[in-house]
Amino acid sequence: MQYVRWMGEGVMKRSTQIDMCNGPLLGKILLFSLPLMASSILQLLFNAADAVVVGRFCGSQSLAAVGSNNSLINLLINLLIGLSVGANVVVARYLGAREKEKVTKSVHTAITVAGIGGILFGILGLIFAHQLLRLMGSPEDVIHLATTYLRIYFCGMPANILYNFGAAILRAGGDTKRPMVFLTIAGVTNVILNLFFVLVLHMDVAGVALATIISQYISAFLIIRCLIEETGELHLDRKMLHVDGKMFREMFRIGLPAGLQGRVFNISNVVIQSTINSFGSTIIAGNAAASSVEGFIYSPLNCIYQTCLTFTSQNLGAGKLKRGDRVLGLCLLYTLILGMILGVGSYFFGRQLLGIYSKEADVITAGMVRLSLLGITYFLCGFMDVMAGALRGLGSSVVPMIVSMLGACGLRLLWVFTIFQLNPVPAMLYPSYPVSWLVTFLVHVSCWVVVRKRVGARMSQGKLA
Repeated sequence: MQYVRWMGEGVMKRSTQIDMCNGPLLGKILLFSLPLMASSILQLLFNAADAVVVGRFCGSQSLAAVGSNNSLINLLINLLIGLSVGANVVVARYLGAREKEKVTKSVHTAITVAGIGGILFGILGLIFAHQLLRLMGSPEDVIHLATTYLRIYFCGMPANILYNFGAAILRAGGDTKRPMVFLTIAGVTNVILNLFFVLVLHMDVAGVALATIISQYISAFLIIRCLIEETGELHLDRKMLHVDGKMFREMFRIGLPAGLQGRVFNISNVVIQSTINSFGSTIIAGNAAASSVEGFIYSPLNCIYQTCLTFTSQNLGAGKLKRGDRVLGLCLLYTLILGMILGVGSYFFGRQLLGIYSKEADVITAGMVRLSLLGITYFLCGFMDVMAGALRGLGSSVVPMIVSMLGACGLRLLWVFTIFQLNPVPAMLYPSYPVSWLVTFLVHVSCWVVVRKRVGARMSQGKLA
């Protein structure tokens, strides 16, 4: 497989980047997505280390404290992560169109926005952590530990956002290997520090939170240094850091709807988490463990979404819409195969997997209730995401946001306040997920047909920027 970098007018040079606009797609999609999947799985393993260490060495209350923060953390950071999707799309499109000056402007704008946004969100998180957990209804036996974890976590927010924006920029050029290496280095550090802070210093949840933010700053440092040392179009010059108005508006137009969609998803998840919190610490711990296991299904599927997004964006910039259609078809096929393998595996080996997080039988039983209902249907979530990626790659970000808000989030909340009330137990709550995934996917397909025709018509008239 040939890697290429364009340098100036048509000069090609071997690099870590992938030529997404020419040659066979089957192998290139795999070549792009496999390191991305490895990175995501590694990140999940390192994040799971937090839950495993506190669950096995600190008890179910500490595990519940860490787990009860997941939805809230995602809610607060997804707006800026969504903007990183905008950065990925904009950089990829200009790379496909070979407009080097615009690539440079978009790279420096993205990193500047990431730095400023990370600092602001970190400060807000530190100030309002306890109040937000109160609003979520965290139990009294959990909220003190949860607040400690959350406040320390938010100290790492600048690094968290910088790494995600930097990784999005490298992915736009087809480089998924170096972010994987950087994540591995940071993650190994996280695991070692987890054990040291908890087993040696007896710091409980504060220890795993501190280990997490140290590893985040390591990954951010490595990816920023990588961009500074780049000699091509993705080079980052510290003296050129600024916010270009046009580039920011483009990223904002694509990324804000993606971020808002993530926030609305997390609002529905926060409502569900708040409902779960009412069942007590055992159910909370079981739900947290099952959610962590499900992350190993969702994360590889989400990597196929990112692959579809990036390949579609570059091919749109290169004016190759039919090639983008083939990208979508292959990504859906990969999603089905991978989702079924991982989902069925999580069902049959669920108790053993949950046993890694907790030794308490009641916690494992509570976790299996969720896994048995969601694991084998997770490919539907992948379908939904891939279609959203195809739409965003075509420059349409508002449409998937609206569809997801009404289809996935709206249905989920409606389920909580209607069907769930008929029998308010966890087994009645969890089916809201696969139902919302299926409905949203079907609506996304209809929207993609319309958007694809419009983009093709604009391109044939020479109106596509």
